[in-house]
Amino acid sequence: MGGHSPRAPLVTSAADVPGSGPARSTRRRVYALVGLLLGIATLGVAVVILQPRRSTPVHDPPVLAGQQLWGACAGGFYARHGETIVLTSSGHCTSEGTVAYDADGATVRGAFGPAARDPSCPYPGHKCASSDMNYLVVAPARIPWGHLNTVDLGSAGYRVIPAGTSPLACVDIAVGDPVEINGRDVYRTGEVVQKGDYLHDEDGDYFPCMIAARIRVAVGDSGGAVLVRGVPAGVTSRSFDGWLGFTPLAEGLAQLGLELCATPDCGLLPPGGNGAGPAG
Repeated sequence: MGGHSPRAPLVTSAADVPGSGPARSTRRRVYALVGLLLGIATLGVAVVILQPRRSTPVHDPPVLAGQQLWGACAGGFYARHGETIVLTSSGHCTSEGTVAYDADGATVRGAFGPAARDPSCPYPGHKCASSDMNYLVVAPARIPWGHLNTVDLGSAGYRVIPAGTSPLACVDIAVGDPVEINGRDVYRTGEVVQKGDYLHDEDGDYFPCMIAARIRVAVGDSGGAVLVRGVPAGVTSRSFDGWLGFTPLAEGLAQLGLELCATPDCGLLPPGGNGAGPAG
């Protein structure tokens, strides 16, 4: 985006996002004067989206990838941390050690691990990270074995991640690519309109890649799964005047030492499984 002034925003009004003219598509730096943390901020625009009812069953335990996870934040994708099953979310949603519960307020879904973070940051007063990502260490009883390569998009149904799928990195995502999300159990689609790095004095974060898409968002979308061209691609992170901003998935997984689940049991043998060696 050029320069370091916080008055060079990615989006200055809702009218800016839908356009993707040369001036917008060639910008290199995202300063997002109006960028808001979706998990904790209050948006000035309320958007009501009428949704069809879901037609797919809910598994037991449910697949929380693509669904609401904890508080105002959504679940992203299932992944492995060594032999442990985790579920990605947003690094700005909560702190390490926070316990997440089911809707009954008693059943433990898991506890949050650390957020992605660079060991040092060249911007004083800021935290640098490859992506706005953390993860939930899923409680053993809440792991949906047999469905760990699945994302629940609500009324749009389940999406199964094929074996061998690699998560997208920033370089893999281009202006015009189709995008879909399902935070707050509201399924939405749009397209990428811009990407660049993100530096915002007020929230104190720096990300080398932030992608803006023509999809309306609101509080509660943070951390949700972002698919680009149908492939796991990102973490819902910011609102640019009510429009989606997300950070890339591949970089966040790498920084946290995670491996995307692309088989039903993520290469592990579920409790009670038969035989020896990896399953799924």
